[in-house]
Amino acid sequence: MLRSAHATLAVALAAALACVPAAAADRSDAGKPRASESRFIDDPYPSTYAPIASPPVLIRNATVLTGTGQRLDGADVLMRDGRIVEVGHGLSADGATLIDGTGKWVTPGIIDVHSHLGVYASPGVNAHGDGNEMTSPVTANVWAEHSVWPQDPGFAAALAGGVTSLQILPGSANLVGGRGVTLKNVPATSYQAMKFPGAPWGLKMACGENPKRVYGGRGTAPGTRMGNVAGYRAAFIDAAEYLAKNKPRSADRGKRRWWQGDGDGADSDQATGGKRDLKLDTLAGAINGDIQVHIHCYRADEMTTMLDLADEFGFKVAAFHHGVEAYKIADRLAAEGVCGALWADWWGFKMEAFDGIQENIALVDRPEGGCAIVHSDSAEGIQRLNQEAAKVIAHAKLAGIDIPPERAIRWLTSNAARSLGILDQTGTLEPGKMADVVVWNREPFSVYARAEQVYVDGARVFDLADRNRQPVSDFMLGHGATDRAGITGGVE
Repeated sequence: MLRSAHATLAVALAAALACVPAAAADRSDAGKPRASESRFIDDPYPSTYAPIASPPVLIRNATVLTGTGQRLDGADVLMRDGRIVEVGHGLSADGATLIDGTGKWVTPGIIDVHSHLGVYASPGVNAHGDGNEMTSPVTANVWAEHSVWPQDPGFAAALAGGVTSLQILPGSANLVGGRGVTLKNVPATSYQAMKFPGAPWGLKMACGENPKRVYGGRGTAPGTRMGNVAGYRAAFIDAAEYLAKNKPRSADRGKRRWWQGDGDGADSDQATGGKRDLKLDTLAGAINGDIQVHIHCYRADEMTTMLDLADEFGFKVAAFHHGVEAYKIADRLAAEGVCGALWADWWGFKMEAFDGIQENIALVDRPEGGCAIVHSDSAEGIQRLNQEAAKVIAHAKLAGIDIPPERAIRWLTSNAARSLGILDQTGTLEPGKMADVVVWNREPFSVYARAEQVYVDGARVFDLADRNRQPVSDFMLGHGATDRAGITGGVE
């Protein structure tokens, strides 16, 4: 959503988090791309994230939603060395901290794929409006991480809602807004200390009214939807030529595109394309499949156009965001493996958002191939994503569609991780994955549900019953409004 201001000042949070990293982990691989050694995704600002040292933890006798579609009643979850060790019944572990899960529910940590925390930070003043670089329709050269303010009080409020990872995106004023970054939701001084190790970047693009309104209002292109598409195509034509000049010849794979020629050219394995271009690096990385493409797009017809654009230039759409008409093309989204990152019931605030229905997410969540995600795009909504998902369950039920909790939890966990390219690391409670875990006081889709404990890489970083584990931003320290009770009360 195009924003001129952020949310109002967050209510005061609690005392500073007592736990701090005991020692830095081995960071030799931090921030390195996992799928490619392409120069287009070299990271001069790599992750310095180090998990907080923590003892083994065994949660016993809880209702566990694994994020894989499975529900286990009266089950245990064992975490050790920052990872999930085992999920099952009758587990034991010497020296582990025991958590009584009787009557409680355990899920993977919530992942928000569309957030502007840190780039539109609280308090919502002009000085914190760093999400939209509205100087050109295509600003693929900018990276949202370079605007992230780790002291944004919204991070701690989101943590109290069970959010353990989140993608921070640029705004949607531009055809191409720039790179997004995935963060671990932990208190930190620098954004690099929050940066999810090895997570691919996202590329933020936007359809429809926003870019044509911003630039058409200035009397410059694009001013129409056809101008939008011409702008995308021009940008990717430049990127495709840049890619052909710069990527290793051996990296060519799949069907050849018109811009790849007949394969003749330089004899060396690595062609040289002249001066480096940061904008084209990002777009070439998207074509190469190393950067996840996330597109702000509301109407079904425009989503199909963007899918055709992706086919023309050989890139993959990871997810359409907002997509109030996604239900109209749910079959195609499922067939092409494209996720819909959607709101439960937010539509009608502009013409392209007019044709929404409350069953949208339920219809996109097809049994075969469907990938539905509940996202926030809101500093307030990120605090209650479990309740946003509950709305979908309720409206689907009215339409005769019964969705059990073990399926719905995937909208907030595994499907979100899939769209961000981090499902191999988080999003489910499976052995070997990051121990990002939430303990709820009851079924998470109840209006009365509260996150009682939140673990990131096995460390208890939030505890509703422990004032020392209710983090507060440095910005809020010393403010007379500080009120620990407000941490789960949301932004006023």
